[in-house]
Amino acid sequence: MRSRGVAYMAASACGFSAMSVLVKLASARLPTGEIVLARALVTLALSYAMVKRADLSPWGTQRGRLVVRGLLGFGGLACYYLALAWLPLADATVLQNTIPLITTILAWWILRERVGWAAAFALACGLGGVLLVVHPGIGSARDPAGVAVALCAAMMSSTAYVTIRQLSRTEHPLVIVFYFPLVAAPLSLPWAAYDFVLPRLLDWLLLAGIGVATQVGQVFLTMGLSLERAARATSVGYLQVAFAMVWQLVIWGQQPSWGTLAGASLIIAGTLAVSATAKPDAPIARTGT
Repeated sequence: MRSRGVAYMAASACGFSAMSVLVKLASARLPTGEIVLARALVTLALSYAMVKRADLSPWGTQRGRLVVRGLLGFGGLACYYLALAWLPLADATVLQNTIPLITTILAWWILRERVGWAAAFALACGLGGVLLVVHPGIGSARDPAGVAVALCAAMMSSTAYVTIRQLSRTEHPLVIVFYFPLVAAPLSLPWAAYDFVLPRLLDWLLLAGIGVATQVGQVFLTMGLSLERAARATSVGYLQVAFAMVWQLVIWGQQPSWGTLAGASLIIAGTLAVSATAKPDAPIARTGT
């Protein structure tokens, strides 16, 4: 059961890594709001089809919390896409992957998941890693607005992850996934309409790819979080950092700065310490649909 949860999180990291590359490519011509809307519409259709195929009620039992999860997801998504447009891919991904550290603290505080002495070490590593990435002359993430929205995205996504962990007690993972685009689609519509650009054929392909890659990442993420402790599950997401550095070098010909590499190493070390020392919890059993 535990290894299956880790495998789900690894598949999620692969899906989200592909999504980040496609968002970065699409952002060269399309506004961020339009990309967010396209992703929401594609994943809404896919999520609804998956819910109906599984013969589930799409509305769940804790509708208020499910809507909150959707709001947090939309906020994190919008900020992360802005960060991808403004920062180098590797830097945006590294800053986004402070999520496991923030999730660890929130899971200890809200869910009472045991972490132990490693939490302070992980927090120190995480803060040091972020400083290495964003410090002028060391890291390459020199856009203050990009750094701010990247960290804001990480905070909102971390809160959403803890909410998913809570909802997994009563809700089916597919229902939790369904509420994300259900909330995000109407919220992103005015943003997309504000500076709409008519997509070309390549743009349509990129937007469709973003939606499919996102759905893969989101479904496996929710399934992984329903089986694993939040701290251990999200630490597997650091595979995205390695993927991002490879993509950045292969597609854009940009080598990550030594500050980005050192910062990523510190953040990963901190979260691995949490994962290694935290005591295992039993997977959450669903009692609802």
